[in-house]
Amino acid sequence: MVQSKQSASDNHLKPYFSPLGVWAFSIGTSIGWGSFVVTCNAYLAQAGIMGTTVGLLLGMAVILIVTHNLQYMIRQNPNAGGIYSYTRKICGNDYGFLSAWFLLLTYMAVLWANITSVPLFTRYFLGDIFRFGFHYQIFGYQVYFGEALLSIITILLIGLLCANSRKIPQWIMIAAALIFVGGFTLCALWAVFSHRSSGFSYKPYFLTNTSAISQIVRIAVISPWAFIGFENITHFSEEFAFPVHKSRKILNISVILTTVLYLFVCLLSISAYPPEYASWLDYLRDMGNLEGLKAIPAFYAAEYYMGDLGVFILMLALLGVILTSLIGNTTALSRLLYAMARNGSASKKLQTLNKNHVPSKAVYFIVSVSLLIPFLGRTAIGWIVDVTTLGSTIIYGIASYAVFVDAKRNHGKLEETTGLLSFILMVGFAAMLLFPNLLSTGAMAPESYILFTIWAMLGLAYFRWLVIKDKERKYGHSMIVWVMLLLLVLFTGMMWVTRATQNFTNNTMMEIRDYYENNIGNPHTPEQVTDYLQSRSDRINNVNTLYTVASFVIFIISTAIMMTNYQLMQKREKEHQRQLEMAENTAATDALTGVKNRLAYARYENALNDQIQARKAIEFAIVIADVNDLKIINDKIGHSAGDNSIRNACKLICTVYKHSPVFRIGGDEFAVILQGNDYKSRQDLLSRVNNLTPEERQLIGSSLAVGMAEYDKDKDEQILDVFTRADRMMYEQKNLMKGHSVTI
Repeated sequence: MVQSKQSASDNHLKPYFSPLGVWAFSIGTSIGWGSFVVTCNAYLAQAGIMGTTVGLLLGMAVILIVTHNLQYMIRQNPNAGGIYSYTRKICGNDYGFLSAWFLLLTYMAVLWANITSVPLFTRYFLGDIFRFGFHYQIFGYQVYFGEALLSIITILLIGLLCANSRKIPQWIMIAAALIFVGGFTLCALWAVFSHRSSGFSYKPYFLTNTSAISQIVRIAVISPWAFIGFENITHFSEEFAFPVHKSRKILNISVILTTVLYLFVCLLSISAYPPEYASWLDYLRDMGNLEGLKAIPAFYAAEYYMGDLGVFILMLALLGVILTSLIGNTTALSRLLYAMARNGSASKKLQTLNKNHVPSKAVYFIVSVSLLIPFLGRTAIGWIVDVTTLGSTIIYGIASYAVFVDAKRNHGKLEETTGLLSFILMVGFAAMLLFPNLLSTGAMAPESYILFTIWAMLGLAYFRWLVIKDKERKYGHSMIVWVMLLLLVLFTGMMWVTRATQNFTNNTMMEIRDYYENNIGNPHTPEQVTDYLQSRSDRINNVNTLYTVASFVIFIISTAIMMTNYQLMQKREKEHQRQLEMAENTAATDALTGVKNRLAYARYENALNDQIQARKAIEFAIVIADVNDLKIINDKIGHSAGDNSIRNACKLICTVYKHSPVFRIGGDEFAVILQGNDYKSRQDLLSRVNNLTPEERQLIGSSLAVGMAEYDKDKDEQILDVFTRADRMMYEQKNLMKGHSVTI
């Protein structure tokens, strides 16, 4: 119990990561199950081997620019939370929230994708032994209780491991990373050299349906997906047990080696194909309809060239890929949540460290929100992974912008250039991902658009909650969060309607084609054909209307959230201004008399000086009044009587000069700036103060020495000139009154 309290009070992570461990986390998190699948259906089947190779190399070049920015970021801010903490420090809490929100989306999606890959792994290599218990179909995917249970047990074990140990996960990451790097390399090179003499051809180098340039650009644009995760080491840079500048070499090696491994998987995947297919391209296009090892081209090729040994090596490599993704993303997410909690962006409970100095509650939170994912099936996860491409692009864009701002402040010309360049590139990538068929890069699935819309809406709601509970005014200083998330809701909602309607229209056209093909020889009357076509047209219109209304409702809800947030911010800003004014008034008010003090006089003086400098026609005079013999009153009767004398003198001055501001500028000295009616009656008012009644003298306990000077625009260059004359006249009168006795 004592140890727990000590750990809770120690709010800092302890260094323990070695350079090799950091490398394992970087490369292990960037390569996941998708390296076997996406490289086939999204890379090779869309751009050919040459388009994929050049596109990956171009993407690597872009990511190396991002990597340079990340290295600069780590050196400037080696704290938990990585991109989030740095962006928050440089650009403010609003930008920090945006980066954290998309980091959560992206890392969670990759984590969940690898959780649901565990049943696939067992299905390919162990058959259907986990396909037991109740089952159902969701989004076209068969979900079995046994497979869901396997995924749940896996994430629970990973959570327990990451929450209760620091060194063991690092050892596992190092071993698993070395295994899959070695496995990919061995199998790929074996296959390449084995088929060199067999007349095998890598053609087509590019696909024929689009230009080679557009195919290369397509692969480069989705490069953030290929590398996302390599930067997760920034989130635990606080735990580096070595100088942070060494992360430069680690990140560069990770990016280059990741690219090489993707190319190895691509080469392996097309190096052999079943004899029933005319080419590797036909094989890849049909892989979704296959089962067993044939469904994973890399494994088919490994078996083809190396037999069971090749399958075993790749199976170990794939197991290493899954393990590193699960451990790496869980660790990175826990450090991100820990940093958010430490900075007040998440529940304070998530920053609690256990006796091993691990944010265990953050780990358990990640596990708890992941337990339902296996019951959603693999198809839904595929949509989320689609979104991670855009999410990672946004993350790198925000980080690059923060580096640009930081470097500009610190006159770092190189990082200012790389930050701006990578920011522009990420904006371009995001545009190509969002706009369908822009430069033939394709577009996300309709479900991906709606998931992104929902995430943006949740971001608006969560940020509102942060603003409401924010007592220190850390959030809401910029409109960037509201504007960006609302625009995402609007745009992705519109794109969802467009894509969903387009897909429904295409399916309807296929129904019409089937209708005609099935009714050849059974002619219909023109009226029947018209009715059939009209019914299909009505279905398209109804679906389009439904999707449009749904998108409009989403936009209205998001707009309402934004408007209420804006009103909340306006209300908070007015309250803040009121508090500032109260504070300023308090600071500029004399506590004893309640009139303005010397600070207020200085402000008034500056304002009048500005008018004089601007040559504006003004008329004013300054009256200086001093309470005579105040020291005698304090010495003989006490300071309480002296305070009463000052207060009563102040009341008298305020009564006489009731249209002018009165300032207490010293212990017993007052200044009055006469303008308007008081300026016009200045001589009468001065005579009034100089001729106090006996009752007024008795109330003050003494007399007032008063001097007055008028502003002469031809002679006076500043207020001090007028003040000096009035002060001198006051002292002249005081000297004349020295023989006046104090009435006590």
